[in-house]
Amino acid sequence: MNTSFLQEARLKRQIWLDMLFRGMTRLSAFGVLALLVAILGSLIIGSMPAINAFGFNFLTSAQWDPVTDEYGALVPIIGTLVTSAIALVIAIPVSFGIAIFLTELSPRVLRRPLGIAVELLAGIPSIIYGMWGLFVFAPLFADHVEPWLNDHIGVLPYIGPFFSGPPMGIGILTAGIILAIMVIPFIASVMRDVFEVVPALLKESAYGLGATTWEVVWKVVLPYTRIGVVGGIMLGLGRALGETMAVTFVIGNAHELSESLLMPGNSISSALANEFTEAVGELYTSALIELGLILFFITFVVLSLARFMLYKLGQREGQST
Repeated sequence: MNTSFLQEARLKRQIWLDMLFRGMTRLSAFGVLALLVAILGSLIIGSMPAINAFGFNFLTSAQWDPVTDEYGALVPIIGTLVTSAIALVIAIPVSFGIAIFLTELSPRVLRRPLGIAVELLAGIPSIIYGMWGLFVFAPLFADHVEPWLNDHIGVLPYIGPFFSGPPMGIGILTAGIILAIMVIPFIASVMRDVFEVVPALLKESAYGLGATTWEVVWKVVLPYTRIGVVGGIMLGLGRALGETMAVTFVIGNAHELSESLLMPGNSISSALANEFTEAVGELYTSALIELGLILFFITFVVLSLARFMLYKLGQREGQST
């Protein structure tokens, strides 16, 4: 009698704890969704004065004049997209090389120290990257790299205008390079982790058939880990799109649309960091909030495309098997 009563009480307690656990997890999941909706709603409400005043012209106008209350987001949007694209163009091959070296080519003695060094780079605050970029990298870039770009690439047809201009050290290209240095540890760490999960039997079989290291990487490792590789790249892109302090230090913070990558520019995050505390008037503040809404939308589109790409890759793997 007592034994059955205790078992029944224990069962009721376990059922109650299970219901409590389900409720807490459900609350956490819907809490994140509610927080996302609240952030989006506050951005929309705060940007309504600018939306009503400028409409879609806000997206296509390059004018930004707080004196006359004329605002346009074209320069920050282009600056955000271009700096992020430059960062990915540089970071993807470098990160791929780091991950391949650590997993396939590096001596065992060096793997742990080099891996720790990459992870330490990921933990450096962004403001440190910005200060280093402004006080160390920008002067060296202006004295040694930008003159060479002007003399050798700036004179070429089609691509020359993108690499011509006064060697100031700060600008769109500098910001993109600093962003690349920042996102390389993130992408490289993810790539290294996914490369390490490739079964050794697959790689050893390829080597046994006479494949070279590059053939093993290209035909065995990458097909096996492409979903994780794409996820790591998207993680780096998300970091690049939203980076604030490092870009603010080196991009030049100029609301000017220039063809040259060497000229100063602006990004959405740097514009918000520089001007939000100085915004006077409802329309000025609303224009800055609308910039934040645009950055939110850009990030959402990028992540949605990444998820769709991963979904398609997963479908393709299912069909191939």
